[in-house]
Amino acid sequence: RDRLRSRGLGDVYKRQVHYEACVHLHRVVQQIKDAGMKAAVTLNPSTPVAMLADIIRDVDMVLLMSVNPGFGGQKFIVHTLDKVRELRELITNTGSQALIEVDGGVNLETGRQLVEAGADVLVAGNAVFKAPDMSDMIHRLKSL
Repeated sequence: RDRLRSRGLGDVYKRQVHYEACVHLHRVVQQIKDAGMKAAVTLNPSTPVAMLADIIRDVDMVLLMSVNPGFGGQKFIVHTLDKVRELRELITNTGSQALIEVDGGVNLETGRQLVEAGADVLVAGNAVFKAPDMSDMIHRLKSL
């Protein structure tokens, strides 16, 4: 955490790591927590939720990518709704307190579906930045 501050990143409270980029996920999650931060794990669209079964109790949030990482404006991958439901069930069954965040292709329609499926946090890019009234769009998304 101090190293992050020294790089001008301020007071970092959460650190995310991509499951696919981390050979020793449990160790990294523990290092994040030992540094006084909340730990989040990100899953790419093709990575099954089941891969988190052994770590779900230790993380504070799981980010499900609903598009392939890299650029904005991609179409929402509908299978993400099933992944949100599966992750919600895993969290409930294990007593985890992890939040479910979804990023990619989020708009009013997909946002509503994601919240109904069990998502807690939505990341919306184009839906907000290409809206005629960004403030109104943010308000509408928050009211889902």
